[in-house]
Amino acid sequence: MRVSFNISVRGLLHALALTLAAGLAHGQAADPGPAVGVGARVQPADAPREFLAASSLAPVQAVRPLRVELGTWLQVQASSARTDGLRQVGAQRPSRQTASAEALGSQLQWKRSVNGGWLAAVSVRSEGAYGLRLGVEIDQLPGSALLRVYAQGRRGKAYEIAGQRVLQIIQANQEAGDASANGRTWWTPDSGGDEATLEIELPPGTPPDMLRVAIPRVVHVHENLSLPMRGEEQMETQALDCQLDVACYDAYATQSKAVARMYFVSDGSAYVCTGTLMNDLAQSGTPYFLTANHCISSQTVASTLETMWFYRSASCTDRSSAAQTLRGGAVLLYASADQDGALLQLREAPPAGAVFAAWSTAMPDLGADVVGMHHPKGGLQKLAFGRLQSARDCTPGAAGGFACSTPGQGGGNFYRIEWSQGRTEGGSSGSGLFVDGKLVGTLYGGANGQDSGTSCSPYNVSYYGRLDKLYPAIRQWLEGSRAPASTTQPPGASVPATPGSTSVRVPVYRFFNTRTGAHFYTANVAERDYVIANYREFQYENVAFYAATQQLQGLSPVFRFYNTSTGAHFYTIDAFERQQVNIYYKSFKDEGSVWYALAQAGTDSVPMYRFFNLQTGAHFYTINAAERDFVVANYPAFKYEGVAYQVWSSQ
Repeated sequence: MRVSFNISVRGLLHALALTLAAGLAHGQAADPGPAVGVGARVQPADAPREFLAASSLAPVQAVRPLRVELGTWLQVQASSARTDGLRQVGAQRPSRQTASAEALGSQLQWKRSVNGGWLAAVSVRSEGAYGLRLGVEIDQLPGSALLRVYAQGRRGKAYEIAGQRVLQIIQANQEAGDASANGRTWWTPDSGGDEATLEIELPPGTPPDMLRVAIPRVVHVHENLSLPMRGEEQMETQALDCQLDVACYDAYATQSKAVARMYFVSDGSAYVCTGTLMNDLAQSGTPYFLTANHCISSQTVASTLETMWFYRSASCTDRSSAAQTLRGGAVLLYASADQDGALLQLREAPPAGAVFAAWSTAMPDLGADVVGMHHPKGGLQKLAFGRLQSARDCTPGAAGGFACSTPGQGGGNFYRIEWSQGRTEGGSSGSGLFVDGKLVGTLYGGANGQDSGTSCSPYNVSYYGRLDKLYPAIRQWLEGSRAPASTTQPPGASVPATPGSTSVRVPVYRFFNTRTGAHFYTANVAERDYVIANYREFQYENVAFYAATQQLQGLSPVFRFYNTSTGAHFYTIDAFERQQVNIYYKSFKDEGSVWYALAQAGTDSVPMYRFFNLQTGAHFYTINAAERDFVVANYPAFKYEGVAYQVWSSQ
């Protein structure tokens, strides 16, 4: 939360009330078009999840890890402090023993896996840490490698992700312009303690020397963000005594379930903020997530995001919690300092019961009752009650603060809120402001004389970026105009989703058959889960890409064949190729269309690269350029056939 250092006293504010009201009126007149809004939507119980419980995946044998002891770190809190208003909870610490790919590779102790591949692990300990996140710098990573992250003694709760999914994250950073070491780094999920283990499994046919990764640094979490689960005695991060526990106010339960704690890494240090899940006009279930620009303003930082849902007291008298965490990061869609707003799209579906918040671009009246919903200091969710005093123009200032002044003709980009109960603090940044149950703004910072965020005095103020001012820049997503578009349409034109329908893009999941070396792809969640449950030789590799569920204008069906001789599948968008396969390859069973895509490049589409395995006759498909280049360089039996068709890298 940023702190204002140019605050008028209460009397001056009342004296300027008429002037400020005129400023608000000017702002309202300047806004394009009528007010827009949408109601809330609840995530259904059967919403598919990408990352599954470790118990549902194929079991693997234990492996003895390389031990890296970083020792006690006495200067952790002062090592990399920032002064831009963010609540810092962890700092960067170098790991010299694993600082290069050569150093790490020479120390890993590889053993054969049960399926004929290779398995190794590294355990890093930083004494005294409340949590660790390993910064894995990627030089070369096989797409069918599996990475598991866990704390020693808790391997059964490992987080497992495929190399191809990690490569997608790195590619997103690089395509956004980050060619630095930060852009090439995948930050592991938090271990929850002072030790973290990274386990790597390579598939059959991929020797260990094809892997080139390093862990030059780790995030040492110096604030206790441990979750007070039911039945445990851990205490939450302590917020101000005057904070109001959201669990004591049943009337705000819906908004509460739309708000999540954010935990992310920026330039090697860890921070917490708050964000809100937003509904769109199409009711599509696309996980749009609104927060502050000063929290996340780059794709590289968005890629590190963990969001914690339902992180609130179980009841008004029970301080435990049953929170759920998403660890897949996000895609940064838009960020601007003008209203301090950032719109993200989460890479994972929110948990069942999460709420896509209602919102409105209608400007509230002066004096309107408002509610702030937030995670002060990264702790359990709180709320605050206040009134909308005025609109202000605010600009960044020295030492992470900002200055605000009476608006001119533009009407002011920020709402000034005076609280009557509750407060905002560090960690509340990016949290939502609600009027009549609808989101209307995001928290920029607070002010209370010289003691903002540290006092429970009767006079306390916060500033929120106005959603109505931000909306023209983000309406293309919230109005559902990012549906797959025809390549024959004018640039920028698109086919909107039908209001009330489900999203037109769905994830396509990928498997690797460790016995045959072939890959399998499906957009059917039931089929995915059946394969996981019944075919242990099929290694689950997460979401490979996104495709369409409807044959909208400009889209073509992608057909799937099953080779009864080899057990492999073949996919094509080419109707003539499909016809030829049906005529000349009798062992190929035509299974019809499985999803829809673009035959040529279209709006925000990405190419699907295709390979033909000369030894097995199977085909391989990937949207990742790094994986494409890895296959070309290391697997001479795979003949590169170019771009097969166009899909999407996100929903």
